[in-house]
Amino acid sequence: MTQTTLFLTAVRRRAHPSRSLPFLAVGLLLAFLLVFFVLPVIWLLLAPSKTAGEVVRDNPLSFGSFHQIGIAWRHLFAFQDGAMTRWLLNSAIYSGGSLVLTLAVSVPAGYALALTKFRGRKTLLVITLVTMIMPQATLVLPIFLELNRFHLIGTIWSVILPFSFYPFGVYLVYIYFGSSLPRDLLSAARIDGCTEWQLFARIALPLAKPVVGLVAFFSFVGNWNNFFLPYLVLPNSEQFPVQVGLNQLLTSTPSFNPVAGAGLNVTIPELALAIIVAILPVLVLFVFSQRTLVSGMLAGSSKE
Repeated sequence: MTQTTLFLTAVRRRAHPSRSLPFLAVGLLLAFLLVFFVLPVIWLLLAPSKTAGEVVRDNPLSFGSFHQIGIAWRHLFAFQDGAMTRWLLNSAIYSGGSLVLTLAVSVPAGYALALTKFRGRKTLLVITLVTMIMPQATLVLPIFLELNRFHLIGTIWSVILPFSFYPFGVYLVYIYFGSSLPRDLLSAARIDGCTEWQLFARIALPLAKPVVGLVAFFSFVGNWNNFFLPYLVLPNSEQFPVQVGLNQLLTSTPSFNPVAGAGLNVTIPELALAIIVAILPVLVLFVFSQRTLVSGMLAGSSKE
């Protein structure tokens, strides 16, 4: 018994270092991710509390003062007579207007693809899938030429109409209605005399609230963060959304553009504060819509 016990003890001592290696690797990976992703976010949150000189000289993760945040706030919203406010309002108009059109098109289209049979249905579904996986940049040139042909460049519709084209939303709704909507319920409603429109509006649509919320969230966030298309079709600074406005703000910062006017009160703290203000609406939307997002992501995962 004694020899057996000593043998098992020796085996455990030899096995222990090998078992600790995976945990060490995981710890190193987490530490790398912390340094690479989390520290820049912390720096971004702390930068508006310091002056431009303190950002360069002081500890990158040190906090300055709330007074300096107020100064940076005033300088930011005084830039070009309140351009930041106009940019935020433009983003809300573009994202909100396109969201209404996206839901008005994507939800009925997904329902029709999932529950109705018509000639060309499979072809249309394949086109939707192919368009969904294509990079958005590949469609910018044909969209620009189309908008120019109809003289829409520089108007609000040059942003809202392309933003409303959302094949991923159509596919999400198609998956939900194709896998989670009870067919017996629809058959019973047809027997009771419901038309196809009544089936959609009174039965299918109320049951699809989670996936509709999911489509709305992804569409709004994608449109809010879109830069390339508005940058091409909007020539006037007063029409810019906030993402394009940040680019103009960056070019007006002497730290990044040496030829920028030195008299402008736009420095690194103001630029960091502008980035925080630009992402704040999306962050607030995410916090208050978590339950809807989780319900939408789980929609269709099980079938009764």
